[in-house]
Amino acid sequence: MPEIERLPASIFVRAERLPARHAFPEHRHAWNQLVHAISGVLVVAADDRWFAVPPRQAVWIPTGTPHRVGTWLGAEFRSLYVADRPRLGMPSGCRVLDVSDLLRALIVEAERLSGQTDDPGYASRVRRLTLDQLRRMPAVRFHLPWPRSPMLDALCQVLYAHPADKRSIEEWGARLGASPRTLSRRFIRETGLSPRAWRHRLRLFRAIELLGAGRSVTATALELGYANTSAFSHMFRSEMAVSPGAWSRHEAVS
Repeated sequence: MPEIERLPASIFVRAERLPARHAFPEHRHAWNQLVHAISGVLVVAADDRWFAVPPRQAVWIPTGTPHRVGTWLGAEFRSLYVADRPRLGMPSGCRVLDVSDLLRALIVEAERLSGQTDDPGYASRVRRLTLDQLRRMPAVRFHLPWPRSPMLDALCQVLYAHPADKRSIEEWGARLGASPRTLSRRFIRETGLSPRAWRHRLRLFRAIELLGAGRSVTATALELGYANTSAFSHMFRSEMAVSPGAWSRHEAVS
């Protein structure tokens, strides 16, 4: 879909779809963007972090932030473009936000009104209420830190594609020509996490992707390398304070 050169209004909604294992290359906008998944799960990479975006959440991307948007299993989403203004009242960095039913309905209505000029007063009220709702959305404190160096980036790309990979840090060090101590130090320096902690975060991140895209709990557990569903469910409940099945039912949007 071609990029637009300027916003036709202070808030503009664009409907977009990505097939499985596709991504938009890194780019930036001259305005803020809210990326909201309608179906499937998106992955947004920005600020050396990866954000998972299931249907009841969205990612706020401030003006000028380089970012990539992709999906592992396919997704439909809405891009809410928001013009900069004094005292906008939104975060200065990327954030995952919960999306209320009201905000979701407002995004749908703003999309319907795009290009219509029969009632500019009503459209303006919808945009103001949309922005008011955006300011009220709570942040979700979960992301996957991503390393910058080519060596660790290549390693993490493999683990992301194959989360059940059980090779040890010693085996990876032999493959990459680095000692286990060097790899561990670089992981901590670039991500703030040890290799083991990063893998744990990765599995939770991929679980959100897979469950949010409609995979069963059993299929998700096996794809992530868990020996049984019980072990996976224990991990998920410990981190998310809810079972994976309950989380999937909550995230499903009709």
